[in-house]
Amino acid sequence: MARWSVRWQPLFSGPIAVAYSAGPDSTALLLAAHERWPGQVIALHVHHGLQVAADDFESRGRVVCERLGIPFSSNRVQAVHEAGQSPEDAARQKRYRALASMAQEVGAACVLLGQHADDQAETLMLALSRGAGLPGLAAMAERFERHSVMFGRPLLGLPSRVLREWLQTHGHVFVDDPSNTDQRYTRNRIRALLLPAWEACFPGFRPMLARSARHAAQAQSLLDDLARIDMVQTGAPPAIQGLQALSRERQANVLRHWLRSSFGAAASTVQLDELLDQVADCTTRGHRIRIKVASGFVTREGECLVFVSPDNTPPI
Repeated sequence: MARWSVRWQPLFSGPIAVAYSAGPDSTALLLAAHERWPGQVIALHVHHGLQVAADDFESRGRVVCERLGIPFSSNRVQAVHEAGQSPEDAARQKRYRALASMAQEVGAACVLLGQHADDQAETLMLALSRGAGLPGLAAMAERFERHSVMFGRPLLGLPSRVLREWLQTHGHVFVDDPSNTDQRYTRNRIRALLLPAWEACFPGFRPMLARSARHAAQAQSLLDDLARIDMVQTGAPPAIQGLQALSRERQANVLRHWLRSSFGAAASTVQLDELLDQVADCTTRGHRIRIKVASGFVTREGECLVFVSPDNTPPI
C-alpha cells in the first residue's frame, strides 16, 4: 500500500495531514501514510452535521488515532446549501475550507485525500452526463491548490475494492457512511448502477477512463496557455476591443480562463454564448452589458468587462 508514497516525498518538509473521515478509503490512506512517514502524520476530520451517524464517525476516528498515536484534529461545519446549490457541492466547499484552515493551523505541508479510481470514474461519468467541457472531463487532479494549501490524491490509481480488501486482510476497522448508498444522489446511482455495467462490458475500464481524463487535462492546460497569451492583448479585466480582435472561440477561452482563475466562477454554455453575443454587439459607449454568470454578474465598466460577486454592488 505504501508504494504510492515514494514520488510524493519531495512535497513534504513538515507535518503530513490526511483528510480522515473514518471510512474505508481515508482509513487506508491514513494507515499507509502512517507506515510511510511515522511520527509525521496528522489526521484532519470534518464533521458536517448532516446525519446522526456523524458523531459516531468522529468518535470512532478519534479512537483509531489514539490507538495509533496519530494526532487527531476535528472541525465542525454547517454544510447547509444555498438556493441553487446542490447539497454535495455545499458540503464539498465547506470541507475544503475547513481542511485548509486546520492544515494551516498545524503547519502541514500538504493534505492528502482518499479519493480512488472508482471516484475518478464516477467524476468523469458525472461530467459526461452534464455535458461538461474539458475542465469537467479532466475529472480530479492528482495535485491541486485551494485556499493557499496544497492537496494531493495519491490513491487515484487504486480501485475501492483493493483498498477494502487490504483493510479486511489486515484486520483494520472502518465505518461505512450510510449516505453512500442513498440513490437520491446522482453519484451514488452511478456507483450502484453504471460502474457495475461498465465492468461487465469493459473489464478493467478504470485505467482507460483515467487516461481519457489525463488527455482532457493536458488539452485544458494548452488552452490555459493560449488564454494567458491572448490576455496579454486583452488585459485583465479584459478590454472589449481586445476581445473583439480575437475569434469567437478564443474570446470564449479567454473569458472562461479569466472567470475561473480570478473568481472561481464557471459560466454555463448559455451564459457564455449570451456574453459573447453582447461583446460582438458592443460598438457604442452606451452599450450596457450585464450577464448572469455563476453566482454573480459580468458587466461593462468603461471599456472593460468586470465580474461582480454577490457581495458587491454592480456598477450603474
